[in-house]
Amino acid sequence: MSDIGFGIVGLGVGKRGAQQAAETPGARLVVVCDPVEELAREQADKWGCEWTRDFTQVLGREDVEVVGIYTPSGMHGRMAAQALEAGKHVFTTKPLDIRLEECDRAIRASEKASRVLAVDFGRRWTPECHRVRRALDEGWLGNVFLADLRMKWYRAQDYYEHGSKWRKTLEYERGSAANQGAHFLDLLLWWLGDVEWVYGRSATVAHDVEVEDLTTSLVTFASGAWGVIQTTTAAYPEQAGTIEIVGENGTLTWVSGGGVSVECKHETPSLDSLALGPVPGHIVEDMLGAIREGRAPIVDGREGRRSVELFEAIYQSSRSQAAVRLPLPV
Repeated sequence: MSDIGFGIVGLGVGKRGAQQAAETPGARLVVVCDPVEELAREQADKWGCEWTRDFTQVLGREDVEVVGIYTPSGMHGRMAAQALEAGKHVFTTKPLDIRLEECDRAIRASEKASRVLAVDFGRRWTPECHRVRRALDEGWLGNVFLADLRMKWYRAQDYYEHGSKWRKTLEYERGSAANQGAHFLDLLLWWLGDVEWVYGRSATVAHDVEVEDLTTSLVTFASGAWGVIQTTTAAYPEQAGTIEIVGENGTLTWVSGGGVSVECKHETPSLDSLALGPVPGHIVEDMLGAIREGRAPIVDGREGRRSVELFEAIYQSSRSQAAVRLPLPV
């Protein structure tokens, strides 16, 4: 079976995607693309591939079957749709976009072209997170009635000033919930299901930026469970992101980089005892499997859209100072 050709666009965090495409059996890194010529040349030299500053040149190559998009968040949906319309399979770094209409544009293009559209949420590649889902599905906690998401991170002002300063702007970014918090919103929705109601607040409290650096929200899940969501990039010193899930039989606490603890009224086996099927190690492995096996990727376009809808609901609620019901009208 011949290798599948990848083109990686955006070489900030996209350097990781380039490395994965270059080193993963079955994949071949064909070309890297960045508007900064120095970055493109550097990665091309490192991995022995071609480079360009022109996105349309990537789309015009017949030897590129998959396009990985690592550009600013507000460009993801538009560029994904262009690549899908050109007949490519596509994945984006998180989030799928910052606007629901752009997410929907990409999803429609994927379905029309019968091409894979995926979103790279790094924590979906960890067996630990899949075991949390299994434990909840198997009812370890019984009826879940409360969940807390706490993301108290720190970003200095120079984080927002870096490069083209896109992280400061509403055009390309929305803030702590849409950028850093998207990882945790994705996990919360994956583990606990859809949210029906959001009452959210957002503010800019510690940075000279257009975007928010603080949100706090009360949510009600379709299951009836309640939740509390906090995201900020203004908390010093930074703390690990945490999701705590409480049910009638006990509590499960997941800490980013710190493992999982489960305490139940009854005796509970360790999470490690839960058998799992194969879990791709990263997005390139997942794309290879989805294309060759004809299956959905771990996070397809519709799954990736869910976290965008949730942070958009938080922002809408903050603007209106009223509770917002999901799904949002589009």
